[in-house]
Amino acid sequence: MKLAILMTNTDESAFAQARPKDGEKFSVLVQEQRPDWECVTFSVKDGDFPEDIQAFDGAMITGSPASVYDDALWVGRLFDLIRAMDASELPVFGACFGHQAIAVALGGIVERNPDGWVHGLAMTESVGELPFDERPNQVGLYASHIEQVTTLPKGAEVVASGPGCAVGGYLKGRHIFTTQYHPEMTDAFIADLVEFTADYVGDEVTQAARESLKTTADRDDFGRQIVQFFEWARRD
Repeated sequence: MKLAILMTNTDESAFAQARPKDGEKFSVLVQEQRPDWECVTFSVKDGDFPEDIQAFDGAMITGSPASVYDDALWVGRLFDLIRAMDASELPVFGACFGHQAIAVALGGIVERNPDGWVHGLAMTESVGELPFDERPNQVGLYASHIEQVTTLPKGAEVVASGPGCAVGGYLKGRHIFTTQYHPEMTDAFIADLVEFTADYVGDEVTQAARESLKTTADRDDFGRQIVQFFEWARRD
């Protein structure tokens, strides 16, 4: 399997530069489950897009501190690519910004969370059954967002919910699978991120995030879901 990782993370701070970029994080997440899969990263936020997305078996769209409603040229170009991938039914997985971008590109709506930041570990609830994996009723995933999908694109169905977030993940057909959360984040990275963003998100949110990190994410469970999605989507 050969996957294109469409990297949307616009953070170029010293904090980000000192740590693995999202392309590497998602590659590691995938290859923990399928060591022989190839992942190729495209920094779409810098205008680096695949010449032919159909040369890949699927794509992954990462998270970002950017908003899906930003008027940056790369965001509009990404929306066009999402619509093309949807039309051709190329398998796509989206996380956080990716989850939101797919929704908006295909006619859904993203809005600010009225309860504010979801930050740290979030316990997500499984909704219904996944056709490609038997999963626990709850899956712990790391989070850092204040916007979320509130209206699904036509043809999509909710498969997970989270704290204050009814659309924590969705499926569309056999070719789109998403999560509002960050399965690529390691325990060490989220702990560092919580401290780095403390002044930005505020003391109350930071203290709650620190407390939540006494429990670790179910990285292996969700990594398995991702690779099994691509295998199921590519099955004849």
